[in-house]
Amino acid sequence: MKHSALTWTKRLLAASLFCALVFSHATSMAGKAETAGDTKMSTENLGPFPKGKENTGYAQYFIGTSYLQPLVSEGMHISNVTFEPKCRNNWHIHHATKNGGQILLVTAGRGWYQEWGKEARELKTGDTVYIPAGVKHWHGAAADSWFVHIAIAVPGENTSNEWLEPVTDAEYNKLP
Repeated sequence: MKHSALTWTKRLLAASLFCALVFSHATSMAGKAETAGDTKMSTENLGPFPKGKENTGYAQYFIGTSYLQPLVSEGMHISNVTFEPKCRNNWHIHHATKNGGQILLVTAGRGWYQEWGKEARELKTGDTVYIPAGVKHWHGAAADSWFVHIAIAVPGENTSNEWLEPVTDAEYNKLP
């Protein structure tokens, strides 16, 4: 089924508005936890969405355990992804001949995002990352924290994911 650029724009706008509402709720929850002195995240309350099932379908591309809860799968893919402490995905690339890429919206915990050849960027609740198609990168949890983000697959033409080498323990352990 072929969709016009306007249809994709409407879907992306709707997804963005949805995520803005989620961020508002997640930020509110994080503020309440901080004021209550709660420094440890409960594995049952990791943000506004269910943690999901263990991510066995993609386990070969992760070091550690992750959980996946699909949120939207019609027209575009949006999922809640939860990483246990130290869990990270392999280096990977989201390919597309036009548009494509990925957007990450952090809803809980602390983690990392790194593009090939650049320094790792620390991520916390409320942070966003736009990853253009063709950029080699990885993302995952900090060593001492669970990490949760919404992953939005940006619609594009001829999209695919290429999973590459793992982020080694030596590379990962250099992070602060």
